[in-house]
Amino acid sequence: MRTSRLVAVAALLVGLGGSAHALDATPSRTPGLSTPSPSFGSAREALRTGVRDYNAGNKADAARALEYAAGQGHALALWKLGRMYADGDGIPHDDLKAFECFSRIADENAEETPDSPNAGVVASAFVSLGAYFLDGIKDSYVKPDVERARAMFRYAASYFGDANAQYNLARLYLDGAGIEPDARLAARWFNLAAEKGHYQAQALLGQLLVSGERVPRQAARGLMWLTLARESADPTRDHWVAELYDRAVEETTDADRKVATVYLEQFQRRKR
Repeated sequence: MRTSRLVAVAALLVGLGGSAHALDATPSRTPGLSTPSPSFGSAREALRTGVRDYNAGNKADAARALEYAAGQGHALALWKLGRMYADGDGIPHDDLKAFECFSRIADENAEETPDSPNAGVVASAFVSLGAYFLDGIKDSYVKPDVERARAMFRYAASYFGDANAQYNLARLYLDGAGIEPDARLAARWFNLAAEKGHYQAQALLGQLLVSGERVPRQAARGLMWLTLARESADPTRDHWVAELYDRAVEETTDADRKVATVYLEQFQRRKR
């Protein structure tokens, strides 16, 4: 079973990098920095320094320390450095370098189990790779590949149980983006993420169940999910969640709303 999973993961990772082996080299320097990375006694020491500098707002120094730890293959350092590249967080934005950091995490941690210390980092790397494959990276070897994106999301969603992966996979099935649309399958993946508190999944699952579009209508349960989503969402950034909730309230009856309250109380008791 373990061998077959590793074979499947190896097939998933083939061709991630621009060479035969995904990410033959970790980025040696942070873009825009003119000084080489400092030396540390160990990758762990470099990671601690990088985290300390990052929290203190010294992000250029943090990137240098993280580069050292990443060069030693430290998964958490690779992930943090990748996020900094992806977000342009204190260093120049560079999607390709971010992709290469996440590729190396996936490539070097194929044997991680869902209960291992690095499981969250590895799952997140697969999700990030999936997101890059959706649109590709302009002027690079990373081309749009929806099927590859789906495979990345599915692996992180099914093997690691990652809520972000479950949400992204559900969106693919809901939107039919490059694959056959399947609202019922989307609802199942949304539900798995929603149970973990993923508010975007809660909102879209709630919308599906209230509308009954392409899935059996369950208005009260849908309103429950939308209520939870509205409570967790940022009212400024995620105004769309509040809009879905308000629309759902208009489309449901007093009886639906009362049952939704009962469902909500049951859910909250179950999660305590």
